[in-house]
Amino acid sequence: MHELIRDITLCILFAWMLGLLAHFSRQPLILAYLIAGFCIGPFGAGWVKSQESISVISELGLIFMLFMIGLEIDLKKIVRAGKVILFAAGGQLLGGCLLGVLFFAGIGLSLGGGHFDAVYLCIACALSSTVIIVKVLYEKRELDTLPGRITLGVLVLQDIFAILFLAVQPSLANLQVSVILLSIGRVAVLVAAALLVSRYVLPRLFHQIARRPELILLGALAWCFLVAETAERLSLSREMGALIAGVSLSTFPYALDVTAKVTTLRDFFITLFFVALGMTIPVPGLSVIGLALMIAAFTVVSRLVTTFTPLYLMKQGLRASLLPALNLAQISEFSLVVIQTGVTDNHIAAETANAASFAFVVLAVLSTFVMTRSDEIARWAIGPLKRIGLRDLDLDHGNGHAEEGHEGGHGEARRIVILGFFRAASALLAEIERQAPVLLEQITVVDFNPNVYQTLLSRGLHVIYGDISSADTLLHAGVGKSEMIILSVPDALLKGASNEKLVRHVRTLNPTAMIVATADLLSDVGELYEAGASYVTVTRLSDAHELFTVIEAAQAGLLADKRAELDLRLGERREVLP
Repeated sequence: MHELIRDITLCILFAWMLGLLAHFSRQPLILAYLIAGFCIGPFGAGWVKSQESISVISELGLIFMLFMIGLEIDLKKIVRAGKVILFAAGGQLLGGCLLGVLFFAGIGLSLGGGHFDAVYLCIACALSSTVIIVKVLYEKRELDTLPGRITLGVLVLQDIFAILFLAVQPSLANLQVSVILLSIGRVAVLVAAALLVSRYVLPRLFHQIARRPELILLGALAWCFLVAETAERLSLSREMGALIAGVSLSTFPYALDVTAKVTTLRDFFITLFFVALGMTIPVPGLSVIGLALMIAAFTVVSRLVTTFTPLYLMKQGLRASLLPALNLAQISEFSLVVIQTGVTDNHIAAETANAASFAFVVLAVLSTFVMTRSDEIARWAIGPLKRIGLRDLDLDHGNGHAEEGHEGGHGEARRIVILGFFRAASALLAEIERQAPVLLEQITVVDFNPNVYQTLLSRGLHVIYGDISSADTLLHAGVGKSEMIILSVPDALLKGASNEKLVRHVRTLNPTAMIVATADLLSDVGELYEAGASYVTVTRLSDAHELFTVIEAAQAGLLADKRAELDLRLGERREVLP
Protein backbone atom coordinates (compact mmCIF):
# COMPACT_ATOMS: atom_id res chain seq x y z
CA MET A 1 0.00 0.00 0.00
CA HIS A 2 2.78 2.43 0.94
CA GLU A 3 4.58 1.48 -2.28
CA LEU A 4 1.47 2.34 -4.34
CA ILE A 5 1.19 5.78 -2.70
CA ARG A 6 4.90 6.41 -3.35
CA ASP A 7 4.50 5.33 -7.00
CA ILE A 8 1.49 7.62 -7.51
CA THR A 9 3.48 10.49 -5.97
CA LEU A 10 6.29 9.94 -8.47
CA CYS A 11 3.79 9.72 -11.35
CA ILE A 12 2.15 13.05 -10.50
CA LEU A 13 5.44 14.83 -9.76
CA PHE A 14 7.10 13.85 -13.04
CA ALA A 15 3.90 14.36 -15.04
CA TRP A 16 3.70 17.92 -13.69
CA MET A 17 7.35 18.75 -14.39
CA LEU A 18 7.33 17.38 -17.94
CA GLY A 19 3.86 18.84 -18.46
CA LEU A 20 5.30 22.30 -17.77
CA LEU A 21 8.01 21.68 -20.36
CA ALA A 22 5.40 20.53 -22.90
CA HIS A 23 3.25 23.58 -22.19
CA PHE A 24 6.10 26.04 -22.77
CA SER A 25 7.27 24.18 -25.89
CA ARG A 26 3.65 23.95 -27.18
CA GLN A 27 3.64 20.13 -27.36
CA PRO A 28 0.72 17.82 -26.46
CA LEU A 29 0.47 17.11 -22.72
CA ILE A 30 -0.20 13.43 -23.45
CA LEU A 31 3.29 13.23 -24.94
CA ALA A 32 4.73 14.64 -21.70
CA TYR A 33 2.85 12.10 -19.60
CA LEU A 34 4.10 9.18 -21.71
CA ILE A 35 7.69 10.39 -21.43
CA ALA A 36 7.25 10.89 -17.66
CA GLY A 37 6.10 7.29 -17.32
CA PHE A 38 9.02 6.03 -19.38
CA CYS A 39 11.50 8.04 -17.25
CA ILE A 40 10.37 6.62 -13.91
CA GLY A 41 9.28 3.17 -15.10
CA PRO A 42 11.12 -0.16 -15.23
CA PHE A 43 12.73 0.66 -18.59
CA GLY A 44 13.87 4.12 -17.47
CA ALA A 45 15.27 5.07 -14.07
CA GLY A 46 13.45 2.10 -12.51
CA TRP A 47 11.94 4.09 -9.63
CA VAL A 48 8.56 2.41 -10.22
CA LYS A 49 9.03 -1.35 -10.65
CA SER A 50 5.88 -2.90 -9.18
CA GLN A 51 3.77 -4.36 -11.99
CA GLU A 52 0.83 -4.40 -9.58
CA SER A 53 1.13 -0.64 -9.01
CA ILE A 54 1.37 0.00 -12.74
CA SER A 55 -1.69 -2.20 -13.38
CA VAL A 56 -3.82 -0.54 -10.66
CA ILE A 57 -2.86 2.99 -11.75
CA SER A 58 -3.55 2.14 -15.41
CA GLU A 59 -6.94 0.54 -14.78
CA LEU A 60 -8.17 3.39 -12.59
CA GLY A 61 -7.10 5.92 -15.19
CA LEU A 62 -8.71 3.91 -17.97
CA ILE A 63 -12.04 3.63 -16.13
CA PHE A 64 -12.19 7.39 -15.54
CA MET A 65 -11.13 8.24 -19.08
CA LEU A 66 -13.81 6.04 -20.64
CA PHE A 67 -16.41 7.39 -18.21
CA MET A 68 -15.62 10.94 -19.33
CA ILE A 69 -15.54 9.97 -23.02
CA GLY A 70 -19.01 8.51 -22.52
CA LEU A 71 -20.21 11.71 -20.84
CA GLU A 72 -19.08 13.71 -23.86
CA ILE A 73 -20.86 11.48 -26.42
CA ASP A 74 -24.07 13.34 -27.25
CA LEU A 75 -26.61 10.76 -28.50
CA LYS A 76 -28.92 13.52 -29.76
CA LYS A 77 -26.18 14.86 -32.02
CA ILE A 78 -25.57 11.39 -33.42
CA VAL A 79 -29.28 11.02 -34.22
CA ARG A 80 -29.27 14.46 -35.89
CA ALA A 81 -26.03 13.84 -37.80
CA GLY A 82 -26.42 14.73 -41.44
CA LYS A 83 -25.84 12.31 -44.27
CA VAL A 84 -22.52 13.99 -45.11
CA ILE A 85 -21.13 13.15 -41.67
CA LEU A 86 -22.63 9.66 -41.68
CA PHE A 87 -21.20 8.80 -45.11
CA ALA A 88 -17.84 10.42 -44.31
CA ALA A 89 -17.53 8.50 -41.03
CA GLY A 90 -18.73 5.26 -42.63
CA GLY A 91 -16.26 5.59 -45.50
CA GLN A 92 -13.41 6.49 -43.18
CA LEU A 93 -14.04 3.69 -40.67
CA LEU A 94 -14.87 0.86 -43.06
CA GLY A 95 -12.28 1.91 -45.62
CA GLY A 96 -9.63 2.42 -42.95
CA CYS A 97 -10.25 -0.99 -41.39
CA LEU A 98 -10.25 -2.76 -44.76
CA LEU A 99 -7.02 -1.08 -45.86
CA GLY A 100 -5.57 -1.71 -42.39
CA VAL A 101 -6.20 -5.44 -42.46
CA LEU A 102 -4.72 -5.70 -45.97
CA PHE A 103 -1.67 -3.58 -45.09
CA PHE A 104 -0.80 -5.02 -41.70
CA ALA A 105 -1.46 -8.61 -42.75
CA GLY A 106 0.58 -7.87 -45.88
CA ILE A 107 3.64 -6.85 -43.84
CA GLY A 108 3.43 -10.10 -41.89
CA LEU A 109 1.49 -9.28 -38.71
CA SER A 110 -0.74 -12.03 -37.31
CA LEU A 111 -4.44 -12.10 -38.10
CA GLY A 112 -5.64 -15.15 -36.16
CA GLY A 113 -4.68 -18.19 -34.14
CA GLY A 114 -4.97 -16.34 -30.85
CA HIS A 115 -2.83 -13.41 -32.04
CA PHE A 116 -4.63 -10.43 -33.61
CA ASP A 117 -1.93 -7.79 -34.08
CA ALA A 118 -3.24 -6.76 -37.52
CA VAL A 119 -6.84 -6.49 -36.25
CA TYR A 120 -5.94 -4.31 -33.25
CA LEU A 121 -3.70 -2.06 -35.35
CA CYS A 122 -6.33 -1.55 -38.05
CA ILE A 123 -8.88 -0.57 -35.37
CA ALA A 124 -6.36 1.67 -33.59
CA CYS A 125 -5.38 3.43 -36.83
CA ALA A 126 -9.04 4.04 -37.72
CA LEU A 127 -9.57 6.23 -34.62
CA SER A 128 -8.48 9.87 -34.30
CA SER A 129 -7.54 11.88 -31.22
CA THR A 130 -10.45 13.82 -29.73
CA VAL A 131 -8.14 15.55 -27.23
CA ILE A 132 -5.73 16.91 -29.86
CA ILE A 133 -8.36 17.79 -32.48
CA VAL A 134 -10.78 19.63 -30.17
CA LYS A 135 -7.93 21.58 -28.55
CA VAL A 136 -6.46 22.78 -31.85
CA LEU A 137 -9.83 23.52 -33.50
CA TYR A 138 -10.92 25.46 -30.41
CA GLU A 139 -7.74 27.55 -30.47
CA LYS A 140 -8.23 28.19 -34.21
CA ARG A 141 -11.95 29.00 -33.68
CA GLU A 142 -12.91 26.37 -36.25
CA LEU A 143 -15.24 24.16 -34.19
CA ASP A 144 -18.28 25.78 -35.79
CA THR A 145 -17.01 25.84 -39.37
CA LEU A 146 -18.18 23.22 -41.88
CA PRO A 147 -14.87 21.25 -41.82
CA GLY A 148 -14.91 21.53 -38.02
CA ARG A 149 -18.44 20.15 -37.72
CA ILE A 150 -17.63 17.30 -40.11
CA THR A 151 -14.49 16.48 -38.11
CA LEU A 152 -16.36 16.44 -34.79
CA GLY A 153 -19.19 14.36 -36.26
CA VAL A 154 -16.72 11.75 -37.51
CA LEU A 155 -15.04 11.70 -34.07
CA VAL A 156 -18.36 10.95 -32.35
CA LEU A 157 -19.10 8.07 -34.72
CA GLN A 158 -15.56 6.76 -34.25
CA ASP A 159 -16.30 6.54 -30.51
CA ILE A 160 -19.44 4.50 -31.24
CA PHE A 161 -17.38 2.22 -33.48
CA ALA A 162 -14.83 1.75 -30.67
CA ILE A 163 -17.64 0.85 -28.27
CA LEU A 164 -18.85 -1.88 -30.64
CA PHE A 165 -15.32 -3.26 -30.96
CA LEU A 166 -14.83 -3.32 -27.19
CA ALA A 167 -18.09 -5.28 -26.96
CA VAL A 168 -16.72 -8.15 -29.08
CA GLN A 169 -13.03 -7.76 -28.16
CA PRO A 170 -13.02 -10.30 -25.28
CA SER A 171 -14.35 -12.96 -27.68
CA LEU A 172 -11.90 -12.44 -30.55
CA ALA A 173 -10.22 -15.79 -29.94
CA ASN A 174 -13.57 -17.57 -30.37
CA LEU A 175 -15.26 -15.28 -32.86
CA GLN A 176 -18.48 -16.97 -33.95
CA VAL A 177 -21.80 -15.42 -34.90
CA SER A 178 -23.40 -16.71 -31.70
CA VAL A 179 -20.55 -15.32 -29.59
CA ILE A 180 -20.76 -11.92 -31.29
CA LEU A 181 -24.54 -11.81 -30.85
CA LEU A 182 -24.19 -12.83 -27.20
CA SER A 183 -21.62 -10.07 -26.56
CA ILE A 184 -23.74 -7.45 -28.32
CA GLY A 185 -26.81 -8.73 -26.43
CA ARG A 186 -25.03 -8.28 -23.09
CA VAL A 187 -24.03 -4.76 -24.07
CA ALA A 188 -27.59 -4.00 -25.22
CA VAL A 189 -29.01 -5.21 -21.90
CA LEU A 190 -26.50 -3.16 -19.92
CA VAL A 191 -27.06 -0.05 -22.07
CA ALA A 192 -30.87 -0.38 -21.86
CA ALA A 193 -30.79 -0.84 -18.08
CA ALA A 194 -28.36 2.06 -17.62
CA LEU A 195 -30.42 4.38 -19.83
CA LEU A 196 -33.66 3.49 -18.03
CA VAL A 197 -32.17 4.10 -14.59
CA SER A 198 -30.52 7.36 -15.71
CA ARG A 199 -33.80 8.48 -17.31
CA TYR A 200 -36.31 7.63 -14.58
CA VAL A 201 -34.44 7.08 -11.29
CA LEU A 202 -31.28 9.17 -11.17
CA PRO A 203 -32.90 12.55 -12.03
CA ARG A 204 -35.12 12.33 -8.92
CA LEU A 205 -32.19 11.39 -6.70
CA PHE A 206 -29.95 14.11 -8.12
CA HIS A 207 -32.74 16.68 -7.83
CA GLN A 208 -32.88 16.00 -4.09
CA ILE A 209 -29.13 16.54 -3.68
CA ALA A 210 -28.70 19.33 -6.26
CA ARG A 211 -27.51 21.76 -3.59
CA ARG A 212 -24.91 19.37 -2.19
CA PRO A 213 -22.01 19.39 -4.72
CA GLU A 214 -20.07 16.67 -2.87
CA LEU A 215 -23.06 14.31 -3.15
CA ILE A 216 -23.43 15.02 -6.89
CA LEU A 217 -19.79 14.09 -7.39
CA LEU A 218 -20.07 11.02 -5.19
CA GLY A 219 -23.28 9.94 -6.95
CA ALA A 220 -21.63 10.20 -10.38
CA LEU A 221 -18.65 8.14 -9.22
CA ALA A 222 -20.93 5.58 -7.56
CA TRP A 223 -22.86 5.22 -10.82
CA CYS A 224 -19.63 4.85 -12.81
CA PHE A 225 -18.26 2.05 -10.62
CA LEU A 226 -21.67 0.33 -10.23
CA VAL A 227 -22.12 -0.01 -14.01
CA ALA A 228 -18.43 -0.93 -14.40
CA GLU A 229 -18.73 -3.74 -11.87
CA THR A 230 -22.01 -4.93 -13.44
CA ALA A 231 -20.26 -5.12 -16.80
CA GLU A 232 -17.51 -7.24 -15.21
CA ARG A 233 -20.17 -9.65 -13.91
CA LEU A 234 -21.64 -9.88 -17.43
CA SER A 235 -18.24 -11.01 -18.79
CA LEU A 236 -17.64 -7.66 -20.48
CA SER A 237 -15.10 -5.37 -18.78
CA ARG A 238 -15.05 -2.63 -16.19
CA GLU A 239 -13.74 -0.23 -18.83
CA MET A 240 -16.70 -1.03 -21.09
CA GLY A 241 -19.07 -0.49 -18.16
CA ALA A 242 -17.50 2.89 -17.37
CA LEU A 243 -18.05 3.96 -20.98
CA ILE A 244 -21.72 2.89 -20.86
CA ALA A 245 -22.13 4.70 -17.51
CA GLY A 246 -20.89 7.89 -19.13
CA VAL A 247 -23.05 7.52 -22.25
CA SER A 248 -26.15 6.91 -20.11
CA LEU A 249 -25.52 10.20 -18.31
CA SER A 250 -24.74 12.21 -21.46
CA THR A 251 -28.39 13.27 -21.93
CA PHE A 252 -28.96 13.45 -18.17
CA PRO A 253 -30.45 16.79 -16.93
CA TYR A 254 -27.47 17.18 -14.57
CA ALA A 255 -24.86 15.96 -17.10
CA LEU A 256 -23.20 19.37 -17.40
CA ASP A 257 -22.99 19.67 -13.62
CA VAL A 258 -21.64 16.12 -13.29
CA THR A 259 -19.06 16.72 -16.03
CA ALA A 260 -17.87 19.93 -14.39
CA LYS A 261 -17.44 18.25 -11.02
CA VAL A 262 -15.79 15.08 -12.34
CA THR A 263 -13.41 16.92 -14.70
CA THR A 264 -10.74 17.49 -12.04
CA LEU A 265 -10.76 13.83 -11.04
CA ARG A 266 -10.79 12.83 -14.71
CA ASP A 267 -7.67 14.89 -15.44
CA PHE A 268 -5.95 13.35 -12.43
CA PHE A 269 -6.67 9.74 -13.40
CA ILE A 270 -6.15 10.26 -17.14
CA THR A 271 -2.73 11.62 -16.28
CA LEU A 272 -2.08 8.46 -14.25
CA PHE A 273 -3.24 6.28 -17.16
CA PHE A 274 -0.85 7.81 -19.67
CA VAL A 275 2.03 7.85 -17.19
CA ALA A 276 1.37 4.15 -16.45
CA LEU A 277 1.23 3.48 -20.19
CA GLY A 278 4.60 5.20 -20.58
CA MET A 279 6.05 2.86 -17.92
CA THR A 280 5.30 -0.14 -20.14
CA ILE A 281 7.22 1.25 -23.13
CA PRO A 282 10.77 -0.17 -23.34
CA VAL A 283 13.72 1.47 -25.07
CA PRO A 284 12.81 0.93 -28.71
CA GLY A 285 14.83 -1.30 -30.96
CA LEU A 286 15.17 -0.68 -34.68
CA SER A 287 12.34 -3.12 -35.42
CA VAL A 288 9.93 -1.25 -33.11
CA ILE A 289 10.89 2.14 -34.57
CA GLY A 290 10.50 0.77 -38.10
CA LEU A 291 7.03 -0.64 -37.36
CA ALA A 292 6.03 2.60 -35.60
CA LEU A 293 6.98 4.66 -38.66
CA MET A 294 5.03 2.28 -40.91
CA ILE A 295 1.98 2.57 -38.64
CA ALA A 296 2.26 6.38 -38.65
CA ALA A 297 2.68 6.56 -42.44
CA PHE A 298 -0.25 4.19 -43.01
CA THR A 299 -2.47 6.23 -40.67
CA VAL A 300 -1.81 9.48 -42.54
CA VAL A 301 -2.20 8.01 -46.04
CA SER A 302 -5.29 5.93 -45.21
CA ARG A 303 -6.96 8.86 -43.45
CA LEU A 304 -6.43 11.13 -46.45
CA VAL A 305 -7.81 8.48 -48.82
CA THR A 306 -10.77 7.29 -46.75
CA THR A 307 -11.89 10.72 -45.49
CA PHE A 308 -11.25 12.86 -48.56
CA THR A 309 -12.86 10.43 -51.03
CA PRO A 310 -16.42 10.19 -49.57
CA LEU A 311 -16.54 13.94 -48.88
CA TYR A 312 -15.36 14.75 -52.41
CA LEU A 313 -17.87 12.32 -53.95
CA MET A 314 -20.63 14.08 -51.97
CA LYS A 315 -19.73 17.39 -53.69
CA GLN A 316 -18.17 19.08 -50.66
CA GLY A 317 -15.43 20.66 -52.76
CA LEU A 318 -11.69 20.17 -52.50
CA ARG A 319 -11.13 22.41 -49.46
CA ALA A 320 -13.98 21.05 -47.28
CA SER A 321 -12.90 17.50 -48.22
CA LEU A 322 -9.21 18.06 -47.47
CA LEU A 323 -9.45 19.85 -44.12
CA PRO A 324 -11.30 17.08 -42.18
CA ALA A 325 -8.82 14.55 -43.62
CA LEU A 326 -5.90 16.64 -42.34
CA ASN A 327 -7.62 17.19 -38.98
CA LEU A 328 -8.19 13.46 -38.43
CA ALA A 329 -4.71 12.28 -39.45
CA GLN A 330 -3.45 10.95 -36.12
CA ILE A 331 -4.00 8.03 -33.72
CA SER A 332 -6.46 8.42 -30.86
CA GLU A 333 -5.76 8.15 -27.16
CA PHE A 334 -8.72 5.74 -27.38
CA SER A 335 -6.52 3.65 -29.71
CA LEU A 336 -4.07 3.20 -26.85
CA VAL A 337 -6.99 1.97 -24.74
CA VAL A 338 -7.88 -0.57 -27.44
CA ILE A 339 -4.25 -1.71 -27.70
CA GLN A 340 -3.97 -1.98 -23.92
CA THR A 341 -7.04 -4.25 -23.71
CA GLY A 342 -5.41 -6.45 -26.35
CA VAL A 343 -2.19 -6.65 -24.34
CA THR A 344 -4.16 -7.57 -21.20
CA ASP A 345 -5.90 -10.42 -23.04
CA ASN A 346 -2.67 -11.58 -24.75
CA HIS A 347 -4.17 -10.82 -28.16
CA ILE A 348 -1.30 -8.63 -29.33
CA ALA A 349 2.48 -8.83 -29.01
CA ALA A 350 4.24 -6.39 -26.69
CA GLU A 351 6.47 -5.22 -29.55
CA THR A 352 3.42 -4.32 -31.66
CA ALA A 353 1.83 -2.45 -28.74
CA ASN A 354 5.05 -0.50 -28.17
CA ALA A 355 5.24 0.42 -31.84
CA ALA A 356 1.64 1.68 -31.72
CA SER A 357 2.50 3.86 -28.70
CA PHE A 358 5.51 5.34 -30.53
CA ALA A 359 3.37 5.96 -33.63
CA PHE A 360 0.86 7.79 -31.41
CA VAL A 361 3.64 10.03 -30.06
CA VAL A 362 5.02 10.80 -33.55
CA LEU A 363 1.59 11.65 -34.96
CA ALA A 364 0.57 13.66 -31.88
CA VAL A 365 3.45 16.04 -32.55
CA LEU A 366 3.16 16.11 -36.36
CA SER A 367 -0.64 16.43 -36.51
CA THR A 368 -0.62 19.38 -34.09
CA PHE A 369 1.83 21.12 -36.42
CA VAL A 370 -0.21 20.20 -39.53
CA MET A 371 -3.57 21.22 -38.05
CA THR A 372 -2.31 24.67 -37.08
CA ARG A 373 -1.35 25.17 -40.74
CA SER A 374 -4.13 23.14 -42.35
CA ASP A 375 -5.54 26.08 -44.32
CA GLU A 376 -2.17 26.84 -45.90
CA ILE A 377 -1.63 23.15 -46.70
CA ALA A 378 -5.11 22.79 -48.22
CA ARG A 379 -4.64 25.96 -50.29
CA TRP A 380 -1.31 24.65 -51.55
CA ALA A 381 -2.76 21.20 -52.38
CA ILE A 382 -5.82 22.40 -54.33
CA GLY A 383 -3.78 23.47 -57.38
CA PRO A 384 -2.05 20.09 -57.88
CA LEU A 385 -5.33 18.24 -57.25
CA LYS A 386 -6.99 20.25 -60.02
CA ARG A 387 -4.09 19.62 -62.35
CA ILE A 388 -4.47 15.84 -61.98
CA GLY A 389 -8.13 16.13 -62.99
CA LEU A 390 -10.10 16.58 -59.76
CA ARG A 391 -12.83 19.18 -60.27
CA ASP A 392 -13.74 21.73 -57.63
CA LEU A 393 -17.17 23.30 -57.15
CA ASP A 394 -16.15 26.40 -59.13
CA LEU A 395 -15.61 24.14 -62.17
CA ASP A 396 -18.48 21.70 -61.53
CA HIS A 397 -21.15 24.39 -61.24
CA GLY A 398 -19.62 27.32 -63.05
CA ASN A 399 -20.35 28.73 -66.49
CA GLY A 400 -18.31 25.95 -68.03
CA HIS A 401 -15.29 28.00 -69.05
CA ALA A 402 -13.51 28.97 -65.85
CA GLU A 403 -9.81 29.42 -66.38
CA GLU A 404 -7.69 26.45 -65.45
CA GLY A 405 -6.07 26.84 -62.04
CA HIS A 406 -8.24 29.78 -60.95
CA GLU A 407 -11.28 30.06 -58.74
CA GLY A 408 -14.14 31.46 -60.72
CA GLY A 409 -17.19 30.41 -62.61
CA HIS A 410 -20.86 31.38 -62.52
CA GLY A 411 -20.33 34.76 -64.17
CA GLU A 412 -18.73 37.97 -62.98
CA ALA A 413 -19.73 39.74 -59.79
CA ARG A 414 -22.73 42.09 -59.74
CA ARG A 415 -23.17 45.62 -58.35
CA ILE A 416 -22.94 44.57 -54.67
CA VAL A 417 -20.48 41.88 -53.60
CA ILE A 418 -20.38 40.10 -50.23
CA LEU A 419 -16.91 38.61 -49.71
CA GLY A 420 -17.13 35.70 -47.27
CA PHE A 421 -20.36 34.33 -45.87
CA PHE A 422 -20.97 33.68 -42.19
CA ARG A 423 -23.73 34.57 -39.74
CA ALA A 424 -23.60 38.36 -40.25
CA ALA A 425 -23.93 37.92 -44.03
CA SER A 426 -26.71 35.37 -43.50
CA ALA A 427 -28.58 37.88 -41.33
CA LEU A 428 -27.99 40.65 -43.90
CA LEU A 429 -29.47 38.60 -46.76
CA ALA A 430 -32.50 37.71 -44.61
CA GLU A 431 -33.02 41.41 -43.81
CA ILE A 432 -32.73 42.37 -47.49
CA GLU A 433 -35.17 39.60 -48.40
CA ARG A 434 -37.64 41.01 -45.84
CA GLN A 435 -37.30 44.70 -46.63
CA ALA A 436 -36.05 45.02 -50.24
CA PRO A 437 -36.17 41.67 -52.07
CA VAL A 438 -35.52 43.34 -55.45
CA LEU A 439 -32.01 44.15 -54.20
CA LEU A 440 -31.15 40.42 -54.11
CA GLU A 441 -30.83 40.44 -57.91
CA GLN A 442 -27.96 42.92 -57.62
CA ILE A 443 -25.93 40.90 -55.08
CA THR A 444 -23.10 38.40 -55.55
CA VAL A 445 -21.71 36.23 -52.73
CA VAL A 446 -18.15 34.85 -52.91
CA ASP A 447 -17.38 32.01 -50.45
CA PHE A 448 -15.85 28.51 -50.30
CA ASN A 449 -18.39 26.80 -48.01
CA PRO A 450 -20.06 24.14 -50.23
CA ASN A 451 -23.26 24.13 -48.14
CA VAL A 452 -23.58 27.91 -48.45
CA TYR A 453 -22.83 27.63 -52.17
CA GLN A 454 -25.53 25.04 -52.82
CA THR A 455 -28.14 26.73 -50.60
CA LEU A 456 -27.68 30.15 -52.19
CA LEU A 457 -27.81 28.62 -55.68
CA SER A 458 -31.06 26.83 -54.80
CA ARG A 459 -32.55 30.16 -53.68
CA GLY A 460 -31.67 31.78 -56.98
CA LEU A 461 -28.89 34.04 -55.70
CA HIS A 462 -25.75 34.77 -57.64
CA VAL A 463 -22.85 33.00 -55.91
CA ILE A 464 -19.22 32.40 -56.89
CA TYR A 465 -17.29 29.54 -55.28
CA GLY A 466 -13.83 30.69 -54.29
CA ASP A 467 -11.31 31.55 -51.57
CA ILE A 468 -11.56 35.29 -50.87
CA SER A 469 -8.02 35.34 -49.46
CA SER A 470 -6.74 34.58 -52.98
CA ALA A 471 -6.04 37.61 -55.18
CA ASP A 472 -6.84 35.45 -58.23
CA THR A 473 -10.34 34.76 -56.86
CA LEU A 474 -11.04 38.49 -56.48
CA LEU A 475 -9.64 39.21 -59.94
CA HIS A 476 -11.51 36.49 -61.82
CA ALA A 477 -14.73 37.08 -59.88
CA GLY A 478 -14.72 40.57 -61.39
CA VAL A 479 -14.96 42.59 -58.18
CA GLY A 480 -13.07 45.36 -60.00
CA LYS A 481 -16.35 46.34 -61.70
CA SER A 482 -18.61 46.27 -58.63
CA GLU A 483 -19.94 49.38 -56.89
CA MET A 484 -20.08 48.14 -53.28
CA ILE A 485 -18.02 45.41 -51.63
CA ILE A 486 -18.95 44.15 -48.15
CA LEU A 487 -16.54 42.28 -45.84
CA SER A 488 -18.74 40.94 -43.05
CA VAL A 489 -16.49 38.17 -41.65
CA PRO A 490 -14.38 39.21 -38.62
CA ASP A 491 -10.63 38.62 -38.60
CA ALA A 492 -10.97 35.81 -36.02
CA LEU A 493 -12.84 33.68 -38.59
CA LEU A 494 -10.99 34.62 -41.77
CA LYS A 495 -8.54 32.04 -43.16
CA GLY A 496 -5.33 33.21 -44.81
CA ALA A 497 -6.27 36.89 -44.71
CA SER A 498 -7.49 39.77 -42.57
CA ASN A 499 -9.97 42.57 -43.22
CA GLU A 500 -7.09 45.01 -43.67
CA LYS A 501 -5.38 42.84 -46.31
CA LEU A 502 -8.67 42.25 -48.12
CA VAL A 503 -9.45 45.98 -48.16
CA ARG A 504 -6.03 46.69 -49.68
CA HIS A 505 -6.49 43.95 -52.33
CA VAL A 506 -9.97 45.16 -53.24
CA ARG A 507 -8.95 48.82 -53.31
CA THR A 508 -6.11 47.95 -55.70
CA LEU A 509 -8.54 46.12 -58.01
CA ASN A 510 -11.31 48.72 -57.68
CA PRO A 511 -10.24 52.30 -56.79
CA THR A 512 -13.80 53.68 -56.89
CA ALA A 513 -15.93 51.06 -55.08
CA MET A 514 -17.51 51.65 -51.68
CA ILE A 515 -15.84 49.14 -49.35
CA VAL A 516 -17.54 48.19 -46.07
CA ALA A 517 -15.26 46.29 -43.68
CA THR A 518 -15.67 44.74 -40.22
CA ALA A 519 -13.47 45.53 -37.20
CA ASP A 520 -12.91 43.15 -34.31
CA LEU A 521 -11.12 45.74 -32.18
CA LEU A 522 -11.66 49.49 -31.88
CA SER A 523 -7.99 49.96 -32.71
CA ASP A 524 -8.59 48.23 -36.08
CA VAL A 525 -10.99 50.94 -37.29
CA GLY A 526 -8.31 53.52 -38.12
CA GLU A 527 -6.12 50.92 -39.85
CA LEU A 528 -9.03 49.81 -42.05
CA TYR A 529 -9.76 53.40 -43.10
CA GLU A 530 -6.06 53.88 -43.91
CA ALA A 531 -6.17 50.69 -46.01
CA GLY A 532 -8.98 52.19 -48.11
CA ALA A 533 -12.27 51.24 -46.43
CA SER A 534 -15.23 53.58 -47.05
CA TYR A 535 -17.06 52.50 -43.89
CA VAL A 536 -16.18 50.21 -40.97
CA THR A 537 -18.76 48.36 -38.89
CA VAL A 538 -18.04 47.51 -35.25
CA THR A 539 -20.37 44.70 -34.20
CA ARG A 540 -19.92 45.32 -30.49
CA LEU A 541 -21.53 48.77 -30.84
CA SER A 542 -24.73 47.40 -32.37
CA ASP A 543 -24.75 44.59 -29.78
CA ALA A 544 -24.37 47.14 -26.99
CA HIS A 545 -27.26 49.20 -28.34
CA GLU A 546 -29.48 46.12 -28.51
CA LEU A 547 -28.61 45.10 -24.93
CA PHE A 548 -29.29 48.64 -23.69
CA THR A 549 -32.79 48.58 -25.23
CA VAL A 550 -33.37 45.24 -23.46
CA ILE A 551 -32.43 46.84 -20.11
CA GLU A 552 -34.75 49.78 -20.83
CA ALA A 553 -37.61 47.42 -21.72
CA ALA A 554 -37.03 45.38 -18.55
CA GLN A 555 -37.05 48.49 -16.35
CA ALA A 556 -40.30 49.66 -17.97
CA GLY A 557 -41.90 46.23 -17.47
CA LEU A 558 -42.03 45.69 -21.24
CA LEU A 559 -39.57 42.81 -21.59
CA ALA A 560 -42.33 40.35 -22.58
CA ASP A 561 -43.45 42.75 -25.34
CA LYS A 562 -39.88 43.14 -26.59
CA ARG A 563 -39.45 39.36 -26.63
CA ALA A 564 -42.71 38.95 -28.56
CA GLU A 565 -41.46 41.53 -31.07
CA LEU A 566 -38.17 39.64 -31.46
CA ASP A 567 -39.99 36.29 -31.82
CA LEU A 568 -42.09 37.82 -34.60
CA ARG A 569 -39.00 39.08 -36.40
CA LEU A 570 -37.26 35.71 -36.05
CA GLY A 571 -40.31 33.92 -37.41
CA GLU A 572 -40.19 36.04 -40.59
CA ARG A 573 -36.55 35.26 -41.33
CA ARG A 574 -35.30 32.61 -43.72
CA GLU A 575 -31.57 32.53 -43.04
CA VAL A 576 -29.01 30.37 -44.82
CA LEU A 577 -27.06 29.78 -41.60
CA PRO A 578 -29.27 29.17 -38.53
